[in-house]
Amino acid sequence: MQRHTPDIQPLAKAVLNRQEEFFGRFRLVLKQKITAMRTRYHGDYHLGQVLYTGKDFMIIDFEGKPTRRLSERRMKRSPLRDVAGMLQSFNDAASIAFANEVESGTIQSKDLPLMEAGNQFWVYWVSAAFLKGYLKVASGDNFLPKTTEELHLLLDVYLLEKVIYNLGEKLNHRPDLLGITLKQLLKF
Repeated sequence: MQRHTPDIQPLAKAVLNRQEEFFGRFRLVLKQKITAMRTRYHGDYHLGQVLYTGKDFMIIDFEGKPTRRLSERRMKRSPLRDVAGMLQSFNDAASIAFANEVESGTIQSKDLPLMEAGNQFWVYWVSAAFLKGYLKVASGDNFLPKTTEELHLLLDVYLLEKVIYNLGEKLNHRPDLLGITLKQLLKF
């Protein structure tokens, strides 16, 4: 934590102080019977894996996270992990774009609260539209939980898992974006 800028340290300490709370969120899955079936899934689904052809969208790179062993990538899991990956990708894209605009001076300090609210609105709107479309197409399939409670629980845990994974990625590869990921983690 010492090698990062001083503005990161309070965020990192706040995350560390909530560590037990995060573990508690993961433990909730162990207490809940999950009625959904597991299946093969993409494993690394985010905006960078979706190409627009001019008429339609293509999803690429179905090999999963290349940093994971092949045996781990072949495991059957809930495809809601992919949904969480895409929802997190919307959040990342908006957060990074917003930070770039603030850093460049395009967004002035007096406009920050309004622009931040607009940024969050965009994330919520796009996420809701994506989730609504996904659930509409997949409704009735056995890989979705039977109850809304289970669905919310799994999405919450998979989103938290994704942000924690991203935290490690930022620490190792993009420390300049560490603050964004820490702030996202503190929203849980």
